[in-house]
Amino acid sequence: MGIKIANALLAVLAGVGGAVAVFYLLNKLGELLPGRWEERVKPFLWLFPALAAIGVYLIYPTVQTIIFSFANASSTQFIGLSNYSDLLASSAFQTTLVNTLLWIIIVPAGTIVLGLLIATLADRLEPRAEKTAKTFIFLPLAVGAVSAGAIWRFVYAASPASQEQVGLLNGIVTGVGGDPVNWLQISSGKLNSFLLMVILMWLQAGFAMVLLSAAIKGVPVDTLEAARLDGAGEGAIFFRVVVPQIRTSLITVFITVLITVLKTFDIVYVMTNGNFGTNVIAVDFYNQLFTNSNAGYAAAIVVMLMLVMIPIMTYQIRQFRAEEVSR
Repeated sequence: MGIKIANALLAVLAGVGGAVAVFYLLNKLGELLPGRWEERVKPFLWLFPALAAIGVYLIYPTVQTIIFSFANASSTQFIGLSNYSDLLASSAFQTTLVNTLLWIIIVPAGTIVLGLLIATLADRLEPRAEKTAKTFIFLPLAVGAVSAGAIWRFVYAASPASQEQVGLLNGIVTGVGGDPVNWLQISSGKLNSFLLMVILMWLQAGFAMVLLSAAIKGVPVDTLEAARLDGAGEGAIFFRVVVPQIRTSLITVFITVLITVLKTFDIVYVMTNGNFGTNVIAVDFYNQLFTNSNAGYAAAIVVMLMLVMIPIMTYQIRQFRAEEVSR
């Protein structure tokens, strides 16, 4: 234990000390330049470590992945667009795309609905009860996707009819006289995929609640009172007065959860490993690269995912900038 602590302290000191030494040397290098060149060049010297890190850890891997997507399974021969055409023609990958599309449609919308509902109801509680309720609702976000999968396994678990049911859902089903159901293997109607989506919505509901609760509290009371004086009901006030004024927060939550959905891996991998018609893009990438050893397919999947995420990220950045300008 003492060795681990010593190693951790050494790593922190070396990291901080190394960063200080690098910036000190860059600053001294800038001071060696004559006249105005020091002022012109020094900002770029200070930016150099960050730009170098972005180049090494982001730009280079991205370019390399795009190149590999046009190569064979071992990345030794150029094969053009074959990986993309084979993937898009594959029925298994088409199922993966459909599942990913369902996750994109259902999870962000469901998370926003849950977050709005919880935030609205929690705001009506007494201050102490509100804090307690919000704390418990936010806790799943700190659990992590793998731990959440382990927890929800006990919800969806199925035992033979002759045995006592451990799973909560099957306990309820058998309690009312039904037969146990293996929930995660019901691929018809995408029920098992929806049950996996519920886990992510459960994780993200606390995040949505915090942001939307703060936005709702920021709605001017004058506008609410004016609507009540005009005879509007609470429902009309909420949808026609409150929701339009928290639109930016709604978009922020939606896009953040959407990006999380596009990168969803842990839940599906832990619960089903993409079997029984539950596969999504991130899990398919992992299996293609590490199980099938097909680097070309895996790279093509990543490139397609990147192409989907670029416009979403661009829109999110624009929304953040618009929000800052409006403030």
